[in-house]
Amino acid sequence: MRRPRVVAGLALIAILAAAAVPGSVGSQGPSPAAPLDATLFRGVDAASIDGTAATIPSLDPAYRSTGALSDTSVLLDPNERPAAAGRPDAAKIQPDSPVKTVAIPQWHRDGNVSWYGPGFYGKRTACGFAMTESLRGVAHRTLPCGTKVTFRNPANGRTVTTTVVDRGPYVAGRQWDLTGGLCLALGHCYTGPLLWKLP
Repeated sequence: MRRPRVVAGLALIAILAAAAVPGSVGSQGPSPAAPLDATLFRGVDAASIDGTAATIPSLDPAYRSTGALSDTSVLLDPNERPAAAGRPDAAKIQPDSPVKTVAIPQWHRDGNVSWYGPGFYGKRTACGFAMTESLRGVAHRTLPCGTKVTFRNPANGRTVTTTVVDRGPYVAGRQWDLTGGLCLALGHCYTGPLLWKLP
């Protein structure tokens, strides 16, 4: 019962495809091979063709430069040319500046900056500071005490320059621990991203 329905469906699809998809538009069979009519063409001698001659137009004198070269012009080496009258020597105007190295501090992004304070208030930091709620500083494991560091909070744009006042953090993967005073100044009393640089 199912086989005749399938065969009828396939036959219907074949009929619709043949009706819906005609042959390519404008197609023709191959052109018949007919010899070319020799009377349609005539022979031409290439020497008898009248064409345009290659000429070099003369330049309009109105477009000539006032400094145009002539047959009697003499070219001078710029280093051997005498200084123009009334102009001071360029070396006297601006002497060569001394060569120096300029270090431009680059911002670094740390996505895991934390803060600390409660539980440490009233104690001394590793650098000898009294740990208070208002102390602005940062803890780092290796930077010397007193090293200046600039932090920028990308969330609000606040930027604060502070110093290393303690050792830490002692959580794996963290580089910086802000004191309570610094986290309030930056608006960053959570663990998250900060930008930092050594000024």
